Amino acid sequence: MVMKQRLDQRQVQKLILAPALQQAIKLLPLTNLELVEVIDEELEANPLLELEGEAVEKKAEEAPDALAGGSDKEDKSEPAERSQAEEGGVEEPGDEDREFETYFQEYIDDGFRAAPQERPEVPNLENIVSRGATLWDHLTWQASLTFFDDAERAIADWLIGNINEDGLLTQIPEEVAQALGAPLENVESVRSKIMTFDPVGCGSRDLKECLLVQMDHLQIKDEAARAIITQHLHLVERSDFAQIAKALGASLSDVRYHLEVIKGLDPAPGRKYSLDRPAYVVPDILVQKEGDHLRISLNDEGIPRLRINAYYRQLLAKALKDNPEAYRYLKDKMKKALWFLRSLDQRDQTIYKVASAVVERQRDFLEKGIEGLRPLTLLEIAQEIGVHESTVGRVVANKFILTPRGTFSLKYFFHKSLHGETGEEISTLRIKDRIRHLVDLEDKGRPLSDMEIEEVLRRENFRLARRTVAKYRQQLGIPPSHIRKRKFLMEESS
Repeated sequence: MVMKQRLDQRQVQKLILAPALQQAIKLLPLTNLELVEVIDEELEANPLLELEGEAVEKKAEEAPDALAGGSDKEDKSEPAERSQAEEGGVEEPGDEDREFETYFQEYIDDGFRAAPQERPEVPNLENIVSRGATLWDHLTWQASLTFFDDAERAIADWLIGNINEDGLLTQIPEEVAQALGAPLENVESVRSKIMTFDPVGCGSRDLKECLLVQMDHLQIKDEAARAIITQHLHLVERSDFAQIAKALGASLSDVRYHLEVIKGLDPAPGRKYSLDRPAYVVPDILVQKEGDHLRISLNDEGIPRLRINAYYRQLLAKALKDNPEAYRYLKDKMKKALWFLRSLDQRDQTIYKVASAVVERQRDFLEKGIEGLRPLTLLEIAQEIGVHESTVGRVVANKFILTPRGTFSLKYFFHKSLHGETGEEISTLRIKDRIRHLVDLEDKGRPLSDMEIEEVLRRENFRLARRTVAKYRQQLGIPPSHIRKRKFLMEESS
């Protein structure tokens, strides 16, 4: 069979996303801060967009001269048809352009506005905001004041570079010595000095060594606590205090005292230099209660309001006959500007529809609390407002809603459901809240097992398997009943 190339023309059907639709989809998952950045970028790229409120006192009849270089006399001599074309901002003979602009007429302001006035210079925020030192910066700075020999400094830099966020060394000293071609004794000597840096314990190979280094640095003379660290950490993890007391030949009260000493040490000394900071969120949706009604509004504070620049609209009309190349450029920018404005409106309308549907479904939660929370899925909201499920998913992403009961992520209201004995749907969040409540009120000396919790929930019309109860308990961070009992006995031993 002979293989050869040939040109072939065929007709196929396939779905494609138009640029305007891609832009609308891109705007949906953005937060308000991210949306402001996109608007700023669009303002820089498209001269036909401007902020509302920006204006410069300038005669409108001067606008066409900026492009074509004509005089006032030439403008006055133009026929009436030309003036009408300028008022419409589109080319005179094209019905398609007239229809296009009529469709977006709400975004067009007939008042003349030229370039904005020069704003007073403000300091760059990047020069004001400070960045805290990282753990590695802090250790490197101390190493520069400690190691003056080039070989030791190289070892120190290598070790510091292999310390994780908790402050523990991720590479054994033998590998470091082999990689640098340095004696193991030199590596251990440098590492021992790094472990005394602030925070103490960074560079340790494991938790045991980290805690012992801190005890030596603080000069804690507690041999029983040292024995617990070196030999019985696995029992501490299981809260098996009775076994620790038996191994040490001490009472539970004595073991409790030594454990309090260990609790004063830091198992992850590097965490104090973690880059994680409290996350402050700005709600995208506001829900306010007015009498028996809930008023829903979008938080548009800080979001610029845009419009079409009338100055460039007049340039567009002037360029129709005088400069075809400029006309094509301005016409393309005009369409992009109008589609961007329409995409912003579609984004607001879609978010409002989704928020309204969610608030209506979760009205009982807003009035009664967690007991009124209903199960909800993206598909249900999508079918209710007539959009695709993925569209609702994009709206829900990264959005927060301020309600009379506090600020919640919009995702908080979407979760699975379980069926009660009578067939009603019950929110999983409601079940988890009930499990937490049962554990808080249990007899600490005889804590509820997963099977007992299952029985209580079954009597309350919550139909769950024991393994499901165990899964929810683990997700809530609640230890098993035997661990809870051991901790209670330890506390009572004092």
